[in-house]
Amino acid sequence: MINQIKLALFTLLYATVTFVHSAEVPKGFQIDVFASEVEGARQMALSKTGIIYVGSMRAGKVHAVIDSDGDFKADKTVLVMDGLNLPSGLAYKDGDLYIAEVDQVIRIKDIDTSYDKSPKSEVVYDNLPDKSHHGWKYTKFGPDGRLYVPIGVPCNICLSEDKRFGTIVAIDVTNGESEVVANGVRNSVGFDWDPKTKHLWFTDNGRDMMGDDVPPCELNQVSEAGQFFGFPYVHGKAVKDPKFYKRFANDRPKMDFVEPAWEFQAHVAPLGMLFYQGEQFPKEYQNSIFVAQHGSWNRSSKVGYKVVNLQRDEQGKVVSQTDFATGWLDGEETLGRPADVIMLSDGSLLISDDGFSKIYRVSYNGSAK
Repeated sequence: MINQIKLALFTLLYATVTFVHSAEVPKGFQIDVFASEVEGARQMALSKTGIIYVGSMRAGKVHAVIDSDGDFKADKTVLVMDGLNLPSGLAYKDGDLYIAEVDQVIRIKDIDTSYDKSPKSEVVYDNLPDKSHHGWKYTKFGPDGRLYVPIGVPCNICLSEDKRFGTIVAIDVTNGESEVVANGVRNSVGFDWDPKTKHLWFTDNGRDMMGDDVPPCELNQVSEAGQFFGFPYVHGKAVKDPKFYKRFANDRPKMDFVEPAWEFQAHVAPLGMLFYQGEQFPKEYQNSIFVAQHGSWNRSSKVGYKVVNLQRDEQGKVVSQTDFATGWLDGEETLGRPADVIMLSDGSLLISDDGFSKIYRVSYNGSAK
């Protein structure tokens, strides 16, 4: 056992050192380790006092990451709670922390004053399926004050009789009322709101077992509540599912679905995303979209394992994609798995890596704005 622990620690150290030396970001930017040993770091939530709360997936834990002296290096990581059911999704609002498990959402009140005191939680919503396949969540509060929670399908490709699957729901945490704002969604693990239109945009992971290059993963825009996004009949803009497309006309008489706002390469697994609203980065990044690509598993050669930037035109349409932070994939060797991206108060970005339990910070030090 001791030898196994030593091997695991060596592997983490080797991957971190190798990544930092091989990492690439655009000219004027730099990437540094912000926090180490944040077990299974997935979604991050920034509190009003600057504490970063981090959910894990399989570890079943929530951590608080503290940078007490403001030098953009975490001083300590505190275990807030463990024994949870895939608590990857976190959201912070009005001093409280909301944690999405597979089948319920719980809340810890006044989290900044209680995170290190074995805090108690309360259930605020429990009308979620208990299936663990794609059951981990990603959560954020929307401009309307409701908590948005995706419910991934319990399969690679299927139609479930339980209509809660394959949706994104908005929950009023004051009374438990909920609304389906999007359906036909396979597995969204990231979303944010356009700062101008207030429309919800979300990433969606494409199905597996159709080959190396199909179907594409997706970035979608919800312009009105209840829209249908194609799963399981159509993937991307035009990839017909071999098992379900023939049923499309019967199941969906109008044969209508909302096409993706952008198609990613197949199997890159886009997760956390945000619209950049900071002032640190050059102006061309304002209102652009950052997306963490977790990386492929169902492919003969690996793709993803990076953070990309999507540029938009004056009408808000995505027109291009460029690599922003790379180096987590060295040939076929994995050095990290980007999972989420958030912005700190100074405009720099944090990137969580659940593959090697790290959080990285990207800052801009160039002169051109």
